[in-house]
Amino acid sequence: MRIPTPLLTTLGIAACALQTGCAIITVEPLWELTKAAAVVANSAVALSPPSASNTLYNLRTPLNSVCIEYNPQTQVPDLVPALQAELQKHGIDSKVYDTAPAARLCNVWLEYTAYFDWGRPPFTGDFRPYVTSVQLALRSKEGELISSSQFQLDPYLSRGQWTSTRTKVSPVVTALVTGYQD
Repeated sequence: MRIPTPLLTTLGIAACALQTGCAIITVEPLWELTKAAAVVANSAVALSPPSASNTLYNLRTPLNSVCIEYNPQTQVPDLVPALQAELQKHGIDSKVYDTAPAARLCNVWLEYTAYFDWGRPPFTGDFRPYVTSVQLALRSKEGELISSSQFQLDPYLSRGQWTSTRTKVSPVVTALVTGYQD
């Protein structure tokens, strides 16, 4: 009776693996592959697009223009340009006012808050700021809440952590002016 060569090879490798002094098979490459796969999966989650949440929509007429009340407490330098670009994408003109009383003279005004944190993006060693939350609210001249929406970084998966500020703001502005959340 002749034993097939592949079976003999498999039995030989298995026998070597079961011996304590044999170094033919090691688990280290498998462990390194597992770690690399985890890094890639984590990076994919961190770079995935975020979504809006907690949207309240009570807009009765389409918007043509909005006044943005500048918030000096928000330390995210690219937030206002991102808001203006996303509003423009929906066909809404915007003007930024430094003082709240001036902005509140408009028919509809937008107030915002945003928070950020510091961290290291995947595959880099430098610390960089990233937006952790954005809250937007549209109000009427009388101060009545017309619409609101927010982005909140997922504390467990950090989905969208390293996307740009504009990417984070985009679904929030869309939900704010249309009422539809992704």
